[in-house]
Amino acid sequence: MLNSLKSPLLLSAMLSAALGLTACSSPSSEGNDTASADSAATDTAAAKLDTKFLTIATGGASGPYNIIGTSLSEVYVKTFGVNSKTQTTGASVENVNLLTQGKVDMVLALSDVVTDAVEGKNNFEQPITNIQQIAVLYPNVVQIVTSKKSGIKNIEDLRGKRIAVGDQGSGTEVNARTLLEGFGITYDDVTVDYLGFAEAADGMKAGKIEAAFFSSGLPNSSLMELEQGLDLQIVTINQDKLKEIIATKPYFKTFEIPAGTYGNETAVPTAAIMNALLVSSDLSEADGYKLTKALFDNLDGLKTAHQAANDISLETARDGMVAPIHPGAKKYYDEQAAK
Repeated sequence: MLNSLKSPLLLSAMLSAALGLTACSSPSSEGNDTASADSAATDTAAAKLDTKFLTIATGGASGPYNIIGTSLSEVYVKTFGVNSKTQTTGASVENVNLLTQGKVDMVLALSDVVTDAVEGKNNFEQPITNIQQIAVLYPNVVQIVTSKKSGIKNIEDLRGKRIAVGDQGSGTEVNARTLLEGFGITYDDVTVDYLGFAEAADGMKAGKIEAAFFSSGLPNSSLMELEQGLDLQIVTINQDKLKEIIATKPYFKTFEIPAGTYGNETAVPTAAIMNALLVSSDLSEADGYKLTKALFDNLDGLKTAHQAANDISLETARDGMVAPIHPGAKKYYDEQAAK
C-alpha cells in the first residue's frame, strides 16, 4: 500500500521539476536561437551584393589590366558569390564608353582618358556624368622602345619615324598623342600605326616599325618577350620639359623605369599616368562600400597576380582622383581614416 502511494507522488514530483526546468530554460534557449539566427542573417546580408552580375572591362589579354582585373573578379566571386567576369577590350576609351552605356559594371582606365570623359573633350563629345571612381590604382608607365641600332634616344628623335602608338582610342594612344604634342610633334610629323602591345612587339621584331609606345604597369609582358630577341633601347623623356606639360596636364607625373627592368643598365626617365578604377553611379552605396573593402582586403592576392599591383595602396587610393568618388568608396575610406 505504501509503495503504491509513493509511486504516484514521486512521479508527480518528477513531472513538476521537469516542467519547472523547462519553464526556466525556454526563454534563454529561445533567445539564443533567435540571436544566432539574426547573426547568421546579418552575415549573409553582409556577404551579398545588391547586384547579381559584375562585369569588369579590362584591356588586351596579355596586359596588366586584364591580369589584375581577372584576379579582382575572382575575389568578388569568392567573397560575394556574384556572377563576375572580365571582358577584354581596347582599354581606356572603350572601357569608359562601355561603362557609360551600361554594358559593363566596373572598368580600369587611365586618368587622362577619365579626365577627358568628365570634361567632354577629345574622344568624348560631351561630359560623362554617370561614372564614379572607386580608387586610384597604380601608375601606367609610358615605355617608348626602339632598337639600339635605330639611333633614337629621346622622344624628340621620333620625328619622321614610323611608330606604333597603341590601339586607336586606347589609353596608350591618348597619352602618346598628348606627349608627342607636348614636345612639338604631331601625327603629321610621324607615320602612325595603331597597334596593341603584342602587334607592336611583332612589328618591332619584323623591322616594320622603328619605335613603339607601351603604356602599362611594370613590367610589360610583351616587352619582356621582345627583349629576348631585340637589342632593346628605352627612349628617354626629358623631365624638365615633362614638368612643363604637367602644368597643364596634371594627370602626368615624372617617373623612372628602374635599372634592370628590361636589361637597361641605368634608370630611364619617363612619364606615368595613374590608373583609375571606375563604376557606374547607379551602383548602390552598399555595393560600392563592399567592393572597395574587398579590393583592399585581398590586395596581397592582386600583388601576386601582377607586380604592378604592388603600387596599389590604401594610403594613396584617393590621391589624384579625376572622377567623382563613389559614396560607398568614400564611406570605406572615411572609416579607415578614423581608425
